[in-house]
Amino acid sequence: MTLSHYYTVKENGFHEIIIQKSRFITYISRISSETEAQDFIAQIKKKHHDANHNCSAYVIGEQNQIQKASDDGEPSGTAGVPMLEVLKKRDLRDTVVVVTRYFGGIKLGGGGLIRAYGSSVSEALNAIGVVERIQHQVVEVHIDYTWLGKIENELRSSIHPIDQIHYLDQVQVDVLVKTADVPTFIEWMTDLTNAQAHFQEGAFRYLERDILS
Repeated sequence: MTLSHYYTVKENGFHEIIIQKSRFITYISRISSETEAQDFIAQIKKKHHDANHNCSAYVIGEQNQIQKASDDGEPSGTAGVPMLEVLKKRDLRDTVVVVTRYFGGIKLGGGGLIRAYGSSVSEALNAIGVVERIQHQVVEVHIDYTWLGKIENELRSSIHPIDQIHYLDQVQVDVLVKTADVPTFIEWMTDLTNAQAHFQEGAFRYLERDILS
């Protein structure tokens, strides 16, 4: 995944609701491949082998190139597709969801099923949480020890988190900078140190922040 930012589920979890005496248990997981998605679905199906249905949907890839939905015995288009639509509406990536249904004796009809499966996923996402993953790059700032106090103070009050400080012949301060902000950050550090700092651009890493539903 090389997007500058994207949304996904905060953590693996489950959430249950009752609709017209039927139990709808939603399981959600973050995944990185179709194999992981299929393994997760198989795991839930095994756990709830006695359920009436284990419907599923998943989206994978930078542009959600891989999208799959399964009604698992429910009338065509009443379960997997509404579940998938919720994932797409929330603009989620790399997420799999399984809704297990234990039939309660009252038929919901096509429209009722579509609403039930869609609501199950929506409520589970609200309960478990969604995060925005923002791509950062590690920028190594190499400075003499005389600059450390000033640079550390400036960074602590900035939006750029310090990852590590290495006390070597010179000080190496590893800073996590949003990818798009790297040129501006280097310019800022250059000004602060009267062009006494040297820089090395390092690995990319995603940081996460919670999205309120």
